[in-house]
Amino acid sequence: MKITRVTPMVLGTEWRNLVFVKVETDEGIVGVGESRPPNKTSAVLGYLAESLPRYVLGHDPFEIERLTQRMFREDFGRAGEIVMTGIALIEIACWDIIGKALNQPVYRLLGGAVRDRIKAYANGWYTVERTPEQFHAAARRAVAKGYRALKVDPFGAGFYELERAEKNRCVALIEAIRDAVGPDVDILIEMHGRFNPSTAVDIARELAPFKPGWFEEPVPPENLAALKKVSDAIAPLGVPIATGERLHTPFEFRELFELQAADIIQVDPTHYGGLAWTKKLAGWAEAYYMLMAPHNVGGPVSTAAALHLAAATPNFKIQEHFNDFAEAHVKEAAPGVPEVKDGYFPLPSGPGLGIRLNEDVIRAYPQRELHFNLFTEDWHKRQAQIR
Repeated sequence: MKITRVTPMVLGTEWRNLVFVKVETDEGIVGVGESRPPNKTSAVLGYLAESLPRYVLGHDPFEIERLTQRMFREDFGRAGEIVMTGIALIEIACWDIIGKALNQPVYRLLGGAVRDRIKAYANGWYTVERTPEQFHAAARRAVAKGYRALKVDPFGAGFYELERAEKNRCVALIEAIRDAVGPDVDILIEMHGRFNPSTAVDIARELAPFKPGWFEEPVPPENLAALKKVSDAIAPLGVPIATGERLHTPFEFRELFELQAADIIQVDPTHYGGLAWTKKLAGWAEAYYMLMAPHNVGGPVSTAAALHLAAATPNFKIQEHFNDFAEAHVKEAAPGVPEVKDGYFPLPSGPGLGIRLNEDVIRAYPQRELHFNLFTEDWHKRQAQIR
């Protein structure tokens, strides 16, 4: 079997562009990949335009390891977010092809299911005014959709520090969410790499009484020694540290693992070379007793891929999901992803990823010129600036 054609497509939404690839073969089997490159859509498309004829066309989709290693190494320059996203798009589509060729769901090709259902958490649910009353009502709505874990960044446009009044406001928002959902729903605190270490520690102490499930990316991702400083300081609070969505190669994770500066790894398979690379990382993380909670801000194909990975990963913890709180056409672009019920996804069904690409929907919502900026007021409403 050989890859004969790859067609990139972009689905525009209010705050993100989703890049799809349709990978066709000489045997008529078609696979699909997808990612959401944050503010880098055209860069990923440009990378694909150069790399597809060089590495992908004419390649056997069953030889995933050879294909991804060539894409990673043979351009000589260091791979980062753009390259690893491009690799992931093709790699995930290859797994879809293999599953369809063998009439098996992808998770069985990754070692088989180690669980019967996949725990989920909601994100993107708090697109309301930053008041306790509005966050309280939004949290109730998210729980009513079946979620038993919610992630939230209550920190506005905060960067490095927060004024006392703004800090009190953030505490009030988390207090309102806890009141809305009760004691049995996880509240996951997203910090988006906003703070310097002392501020991150101070905020963690303020929020610890509300029993958060984790503190995510408390400091920017470039300085893992700073993350270690925060991790050590808040360890007595008993709240784990989660991070990893902005680390894109195994070599970046090496330092994180050696420092043991986090408890939960949030690698994004669609920015980390795909499913095989992420499965290897999970095995490595398990040696440090770290759990996996893969980042997923993508659309239906990204979600399907994440669910197959989760099904077959022993140290998996919980899966992020946005699309129950997005425009309807996001799900319509690739139907087949199972729905969350009582806080869990059922196992995906195959063959392959178990989804079907709807190109008519993608054509109806073309790429938008967006700038999604987490350091502006009201970014949480998921309404990106249009350039």
